[in-house]
Amino acid sequence: MDVIGVVVEYNPFHNGHLYQINKIKELYPESIIVICLNGYFLERGEISIETKEEKTKLALKYGADVVIELPFVFGSNSADIFADAAVTLLNNLHINKLVFGSELNDVDILTSLANKQLDKSFDKDLKKYLDDGINYPTALNKALGYKIDTPNDLLAISYIKSILKNKYKIEPISIQRTNGYHDNALYDDIVSASNIRARIQNKEDISRYIPEGNILPINYDLYFNLLKHKIITEDNLEKYLTVDEGLDNRLKKVINESHNIEELISKTKSKRYTRNRIMRMFIHILIGLTKDDKNYLVKPEYVRLLGFNDRGKALLNVIRKNTELPIITKYRNIDSKIKEYEMKAAAIYSMLTNEDVLKFENNNKPIKKED
Repeated sequence: MDVIGVVVEYNPFHNGHLYQINKIKELYPESIIVICLNGYFLERGEISIETKEEKTKLALKYGADVVIELPFVFGSNSADIFADAAVTLLNNLHINKLVFGSELNDVDILTSLANKQLDKSFDKDLKKYLDDGINYPTALNKALGYKIDTPNDLLAISYIKSILKNKYKIEPISIQRTNGYHDNALYDDIVSASNIRARIQNKEDISRYIPEGNILPINYDLYFNLLKHKIITEDNLEKYLTVDEGLDNRLKKVINESHNIEELISKTKSKRYTRNRIMRMFIHILIGLTKDDKNYLVKPEYVRLLGFNDRGKALLNVIRKNTELPIITKYRNIDSKIKEYEMKAAAIYSMLTNEDVLKFENNNKPIKKED
């Protein structure tokens, strides 16, 4: 029996995600699907428009058998850190295949690019381009000698790198994405999450593009004011993760010239620092994730179970005594910096959405879907 791992953010859960689950079931009918779910603040620095609880329920309803958490300290980070933590957590649940969406949809090419990045000379070449002042995605493509410009393909390479460097016995499987990340037109019922979020912002009806879901309004004015207060009152911004030398001074300079989060992003980003990098930096400042803490939060310390069905329960019963990381259901019993940051992220998210997600975090009871 195949145990299939999938890494998701569901921002929001849409028809493309449903297509992916159904495609996995078509290709591997007897498989168990394990979802590693990013929660409140996402890899590109975005704020989730669906709660972790809602996303877990939707994943279980539409075909997942087990849902586990990708903690904030990894889920709000760069592609390599994000991917390595997710693959490590899924490997702990004994997956033998990792499925991901890809525009390129060629595992052989993606694997060759992953191997190239793992070569000792690659970091030297990458650093040379970064030192020239260009941003990371452009420097990466120059060092690879191959253009990869979609987040899904970049993540796919990072997933494969994690499998290779850790020698996990996991087969990478790509599924052709039916839409592009940067699509602007709506041609059918499957469009990108970014497209859906843009439609929400324009107050358009999105019911055609999501099976269901409780979409939350984000209070971006509050987000900006909380961040502004932190930037103005904090003497040492450089202690926070992703605040490189010089960016702290730039933030201090432009914060009083900005009137909302979009203006602040626009005034902060540059040729070297992309919008996504800046958005991640803002989240780290807001939550208070420091470089010192991140230096030793390099690997997951536990697997937090968010939800399961009967098939998932059967898998968990088989593997529970044969895992390197403990599988956690009673969250309050964990003494961990990773958990501390997860609770900080939940508290800030509650403020920004006016949704009491702390109740879910403190419930200590995974969601059980009855088959």
